[in-house]
Amino acid sequence: MRVIKRNLRGDEGEISLVAESLDDLWHLKHLVSPGDLVFATTQRKISGATDKLRPEKAERRTVRLGIAVEAVEFHTHSNWLRIHGVIKSGVDIGSYHTLNIEVGSELSIIKRWRPDELQRIEEAVAESNRPRVVLALVEEGEATIGVLRQFGVQTVADIRGGSGKGAGAGGRDEFLREVADQIANSAGDEAYVVLAGPGFTKEDLRKVIETRHPDILRRLIMDDASSTGRSGFQEVLRRGAVDRIVEASRISRETRLMDDLLKEIATDGRAAYGPREVREAANYGAIETLMITDNLVRRGDMEGLIRDVAAGRGRVVIFSSEFEPGERLDALGGVAALLRFKIPRS
Repeated sequence: MRVIKRNLRGDEGEISLVAESLDDLWHLKHLVSPGDLVFATTQRKISGATDKLRPEKAERRTVRLGIAVEAVEFHTHSNWLRIHGVIKSGVDIGSYHTLNIEVGSELSIIKRWRPDELQRIEEAVAESNRPRVVLALVEEGEATIGVLRQFGVQTVADIRGGSGKGAGAGGRDEFLREVADQIANSAGDEAYVVLAGPGFTKEDLRKVIETRHPDILRRLIMDDASSTGRSGFQEVLRRGAVDRIVEASRISRETRLMDDLLKEIATDGRAAYGPREVREAANYGAIETLMITDNLVRRGDMEGLIRDVAAGRGRVVIFSSEFEPGERLDALGGVAALLRFKIPRS
C-alpha cells in the first residue's frame, strides 16, 4: 500500500491511499466503515436533457465522486473491493453509487481514525516491501499450494495424481511435473517457496523442480509437515520457515501470539479473554497486547476499549477471522489480552 496524502488534525481528517495488491484491498475492507466519506474516480452514466426518454443511451463518463459509505464488500477470490453509498460530492448528489476499487486504484478516506486503523496502514505499507511467499505441501499423490497473504494463506491449487499404488511410475512422474509447474506459475520470478510435507515425496519433487525450473532453487526452502491442506499450512507457519523469509509476517505473528496466550491461560498466568475480563484488565491498565478479531472491530462496540489500550501504551493487534488464529480467538469471545501483570479475578 502507498500513502499519497495524510492530512489529519488530531485523529480526524483525510488519508489518500493507493492499493497495490490483493492484500491492500483486504486492508481497505477494514479501513472503510459505514459513515466514512470516500472519494475515488469511477464510471457513471451521465444523462443529458435529451436522454430522459431514452436512459439506456446515457453516456458513461469518468468522474470523481465522494460517497457516504453504507456498505463494503470484498471477497478474497476476487480482485476488487466494492464501496456502496450515497453520492455527497460530484454529479447526481443524493443518488446511490458503487465504487469498484481494484489494484492500482487511488482513494481518499475522510473520517475519525482509530489508533488500530492508523497502525494497520503503517503495517500495510511495511508489508508491501516484503517478499511474496508460496507454500507448497506435498505427499504421495496429493499436493496443496498456497500464497501467503496478510489475511491468511490463499489456496491456489489442490492437485491429486498418481500415488504409485497402482497408478504406475508414469502417473507419479506426471503428478510431480504438474505440481512443479504449478509452483513455478504461482511463484513467478520473485516469490520464495517453502516446500514441505511428510516422507520423501518432497525430495523427489525438488529434483523435478531442479530440472524443470532451476531458477526457483535459490528461492526454495525445504521443511517438514505431517499433512497437506490447511492444517499443513498452519504447521509450516508454526515451525518458523516463513519467519526466516518474512520476519514480521502478520500470520506468523498472530500464530505466535495465540500460542503465547493459550500458554498463559493454561497456567493461570498473565492473560485475559472475553469482553468482560479484557475490559476489567484495561481498567487496571494491565494490557500489554490487545488481541481482537476484525469481525468484532467492524461491529464497532470495541472502539472505546481500543482507544483506552492505545492511550495506555498497549499494543493492538487485529486478527484476521479468515485464518485459524482468528478462529481460535473467536472461540474465546473474539477478544483477549496478554497482560503486564496478573489482575484479581472478580
